[in-house]
Amino acid sequence: MARLDAHLQGHPYAKSAIDTALWDLTGQAANLPLYTLLGGRRAADMPLYHSITCIAPKDMALIASEAYDTGMRQFQVKLGASGDWQTDVERLIKVREVVGTGPLVYGDWNNGGTQLDCTRVGRAVAHLDIMLEQPCPTFEECAAVRAATGLPMKMDELAHDTGSLLQAHRLGIMDAVALKLSKFGGLSAMRRARDLCQHLGARMCVEDTWGSDITTAVLLHLAASTAPRNLMNTCDLSSYVAPRLAPNAPTRLQGRIAPPVGIGLGVVPDIDTLGQSAAIFD
Repeated sequence: MARLDAHLQGHPYAKSAIDTALWDLTGQAANLPLYTLLGGRRAADMPLYHSITCIAPKDMALIASEAYDTGMRQFQVKLGASGDWQTDVERLIKVREVVGTGPLVYGDWNNGGTQLDCTRVGRAVAHLDIMLEQPCPTFEECAAVRAATGLPMKMDELAHDTGSLLQAHRLGIMDAVALKLSKFGGLSAMRRARDLCQHLGARMCVEDTWGSDITTAVLLHLAASTAPRNLMNTCDLSSYVAPRLAPNAPTRLQGRIAPPVGIGLGVVPDIDTLGQSAAIFD
């Protein structure tokens, strides 16, 4: 990847696919699963989170209740779609009511909220044990919300390299962070980010911007090799898309998921499902 970076600056999303393929080939050549190459398997399985789309508060509560019954214990509550902070407060209150006091609940504006509205929401739900996720577009605004509400904060959109992780940590707004494979440019950079977060003591969501069985397999290998005390959750992207590319890939069970079994990525995509190759390189 260093050679690729020397010839092409930026474009992390494109590089992510190449880097993933090289890690898979390395695992196959070594006859080892990726989690062994990434530091060794630290957990039999890992917790998942359930993302709840931003709709009417009562409907979001119903989604949370149904997910809870399947074993989910971490809930990402999307906020901001209705444009008024009072409804966002109601969303968080109703979800917390149906899942009880134990599970993790965090409100996510996807960096689209204003400092004023996010502060209002945070202060209104501070008694409910809520975490805030990336409320505003800038580090400074997020830090101001954290200071005004006293609530823990998870970073997402602003986290894309080791420099951004260090800045968020310095400002005290990285209790947790979403590490997304394609944003970092592949598994090599994600592993460095993971190790830095472990050193800094931040909790991590190991995920990606989107994907299917191949991407999910990469995430599960990295999550399985992460210290459990630093892993907040991971993401089963395969469950959000169809068709499945690898029929025998891991599936969720009682709110948790285990990494693939086998060398390299441990998943073999079905060629017929993938379709004809767009290009072949010798």
